[in-house]
Amino acid sequence: MPRFMTLTDVAEELQISTAAVRNMVLRGELEAFQIGGRGQWRVDSQKFEEFIEQLHEEQRQRVAEEQPADQPQ
Repeated sequence: MPRFMTLTDVAEELQISTAAVRNMVLRGELEAFQIGGRGQWRVDSQKFEEFIEQLHEEQRQRVAEEQPADQPQ
């Protein structure tokens, strides 16, 4: 994986639209920066991996919260 990803690269990895990725960036959910004269967005691949891991952790927490504390056996 290259060091920096375009929003299109991220969209392809997540199998969502580029517009959805742009919205995640603008809402601060996914860390990115603009570079160059046209202000093209780039995502550091390490930050992207951390973002994915965070999503996994949030899902694990949701599943754990849905499990009853005392299940009769």
